[in-house]
Order: sequence, then C-alpha cells, then structure tokens
Amino acid sequence: MNHLQKFTAQVRDRLVLLFLINNLIVVGDWWVSSQYFALDGWRLIAMMASVPLVCTLLLPFLMVDSLVQPMKAVWQAVLHLSPQPADTPAPDLAKIRLGKELITNLVSQMYQIASIADSVAADTKTANSGPGHDFVATNLPLPLMILDADNNVVFANQAMCKYLRKDSSEVVSQNVYSVIDMSFGGEHTFDEWLQDAKANKPVAAQTWERVRLNLSDENQESDSIPQFDLAAYYNQGNPEGMETMLVMFDHTQQYSQDDQAMSFVALAVHELRTPLTLLRGYVEAFQEELQGKLDPELDGFLKKMAAASQQLATFVNTILNVSRVENDQMSLELREENWSNVLQTAIGDMRMRAEVRGVELDLQVDDNLPAVGIDRTSIYEVIVNLVDNAIKYSNDSKKVIIHSYLNKEGRVETTVQDFGVGIQSSAIGSIFEKFYRNHRNRAQIGGTGMGLYLSKAIVTAHGGDIWVRSKENEGSTFGFTVLPFGQLAEANKTSHTDASITRTAHGWIKNHSLYRR
Repeated sequence: MNHLQKFTAQVRDRLVLLFLINNLIVVGDWWVSSQYFALDGWRLIAMMASVPLVCTLLLPFLMVDSLVQPMKAVWQAVLHLSPQPADTPAPDLAKIRLGKELITNLVSQMYQIASIADSVAADTKTANSGPGHDFVATNLPLPLMILDADNNVVFANQAMCKYLRKDSSEVVSQNVYSVIDMSFGGEHTFDEWLQDAKANKPVAAQTWERVRLNLSDENQESDSIPQFDLAAYYNQGNPEGMETMLVMFDHTQQYSQDDQAMSFVALAVHELRTPLTLLRGYVEAFQEELQGKLDPELDGFLKKMAAASQQLATFVNTILNVSRVENDQMSLELREENWSNVLQTAIGDMRMRAEVRGVELDLQVDDNLPAVGIDRTSIYEVIVNLVDNAIKYSNDSKKVIIHSYLNKEGRVETTVQDFGVGIQSSAIGSIFEKFYRNHRNRAQIGGTGMGLYLSKAIVTAHGGDIWVRSKENEGSTFGFTVLPFGQLAEANKTSHTDASITRTAHGWIKNHSLYRR
C-alpha cells in the first residue's frame, strides 16, 4: 500500500468513525428519551431532531483539526520555502498523525526541489556540469569536499588536497573515512551527526570547533597538528549525487598558540607547588604550636593565611588539571567509594575558607546512598570548585547548602546552593566554557574562569552530568551526578573491591566509522 492509499484509508476510517458516533448518539437519544423521560409524539420527535443537529454542528469542529493538519503542514512548508519574506517556520513533521508518511515524503521532495532551484542553469545538462568545472569551487581558498550518498568523495578542491597532503587521485572516489582522520573534542562527531541526518532529516547543517586532523608521519610537515573549524551541510537525495558538503577553516596557528600559552602557564604554575607546599606546611605548624596562645586578632590573621594558601593550592591544581585535560593526559581511576565520606572530607577542608568569609556550610546527605564509582582525587576538585564558587558569590548571604541524594534515574546527585548574586539568564549557556567570566562581577570577584570548565570535564569523564539553575540576585544552584558503582559496565568490573576503571577526561574522540570499516 503506497502512502496515498494509506492516507485515504486513514481519512475513510475517521469519517466512518464520525458517522458511527453520530448514529450512536441518535439511537442513544431515542432510547433515553423513550425509556427514562417517557417522551412521545412531538416531544420525542423534537428531542430526536435537536440532538443530531447539535452533533452535526459539533463533531466536525472536533474532527477538522486532525483532517486539515496534513494540508496545513504542506501549506507551511510552501511558505517556508517561498522566496517571499514570509518568516514562516518549517512544519514540525513529528507532530503529524494523519498521513504522516505521505506528508513527510511530499515535504522532503519540496526541500530537495528548493535546494537546487537557485543553482539550476541552462548548462546543467551538459557534460561539463558539476563542481569540478566550477571556477569558484575549484579555486576556493578554503578546503572543500563533497560526498555522495555512500560517503564517497565526488569532489575535493585544490585547497582540500593540499590541506590533506594528498593528490587528487588519492582523495576522489575514496570513502571519506579512509581519506580524513578527524578527532573531535567531544562525543558529538561528524560521523554521529551524518548518521542522524541520514536517518531523520532531509536537510541539515552543523559546525564544530577545534577539530584535529591526524596525518600520517610522512605527511606531517611540522610538530603542530592541523586544527580547524568544520562546517557540514547535508541534502538528502540530491539529484546530482552531492549529498554532503564539508568546508574546513584552518586555525592551526591560533589554536596552537592557545595550547602553547596554556602549557607555559601550566609550567609556570607548576613551579609554585614547591614554595606553596612549604608555605602551607609552616602555616599548619604555626596553627598547631600556637593554638590557644594568640589573641583573637592574630588568630584571625593565621586563619586567613591558611585559607589563602588553600585557595592558592586549589588555583594551582585547577591550572595543572586543565592543562592535562587539554593535552589528553588526565587519567581517572574510578573506584568504589563511600560518597558520604568523600563529601564530608571535601566540605571539612572548605570550612576554614568559609569561616574566614563568615559563611556557614550546611551539609545534608541522605541515608543509604549506594557506593559510587569515582576517582576520589579528581571528584574532590569538582566539589571544592563548586563550594568555593558558592562561598565567593554568596555576597551578603551567610549560608551555603550542600545536599546529596539519589535521583529518579538512580544516580547520586549532589547540589550546591547559595543565596548570593546569582547569574543572569544570558550567561547561563556559557558558564561552563573555558576562561568564561561573568562581566558583571568579574571585577569584584576573583577567578580564572577554568574551575567550572574543569568540573564539567571531570564529571563527564565519570559518566555523569553537571547543570546550573540561577536567578539574578537570588542565588544559584549547581548540581552534578555520579554513577553508583553497581551501574558501571559489568565488563569493566571484577569482584575485587580495589577494582578500577580507567577513563580520560575530555579526550579527543575520533570518527567512529573509521574503526568500524
């Protein structure tokens, strides 16, 4: 049965249902009127005439939306593709219930026609058609590649071949995954996007930043790895056989300078560890030896020194860990741990810093939390970063609440809530980006803009999620989840209590298909 026949059958079924309901109401009206109200004669006739009349007027109103919905979707698609500035959004095909297959097919065909309408020229039927004979595409200074429906390269311009350090014969007619070895800074890769587009979307576009091009040793001209931003466009069923287009924007110099700058900062910060460790040791020794012997003012000075040295140690660790994340050198060993003990240790270490600022830390841990699979050292950094931020941004508020519980997904979730300055809604989307600082308070409150970036990388490597809810001048709540040890993959577990699972934080992820073929 084709899509039109299926649509016709669906409409027929609904109309039959409409008439059936109307007739049942008429019969029911007659039965109720004669049996319960004992109407006869003209009264019975009037009742039986009025109820069907009401149904005749009411039922079409109830059915019209579902019957008109397919035509509305086509109408919306036409206006969306119209060259006139109608500003009509594309139809949401997922909401269509009646004739979904037919309308989806029609709209897909409309998208395909619209995508080639502007590029159709009088000479498209000649033997010289295609991007290989297009002056702009061939001589475009940006690397450009076009793929067919099977992900084979049908065109690569001169800039692309030069960027890949390959001849045109080594690129054209080859599968894209055998030509380009790309690494992405997250799990959303080009391959994943392309598979989703082929399965669900007639037209799609996507961009990626900081993509790495992995070249063979003989093609690697320098120590720096090519890094670029990638833009991709997908057009399902393109009649010219050009379904996917890739364009690269090289930023190797800029991104390499960023990496070198981060490495230099990490090297400089690393040199602070020895004197900082010595400083913290002396402060702790003074606290032990002079406890109860100093007047309140000097005792306060000593506590402030201890808090400042602890804060500096956190800063040093954050810089070094971010450098490890960026260079894919941060290895996590996930072991079975008591989450309550981990929290109490971290919050205990933060109490002096909170006390110096006059802030109370209220730790609330639900009973019977399961053991979690974590890297204790790295997750400690997450807790300290979130609590430290809550203390710094508490403003005049004197309380920070840390609450840990088992959420609906069976994960251990921990929230850190303050009642301070909050975050404006426009900044929420960028809060976990590296070096991001809120411009409204960065002059008053110190920081590097890397703590939340590092926290997100560590939590993600643990298989958890991190989030934030905030309202300006009312405070913020940061939360993150970790997996119970029992939920970790059985293949990675043993019966021994010291078993661990090794993961990397923010490792570069390659195209999956390259390793499936």
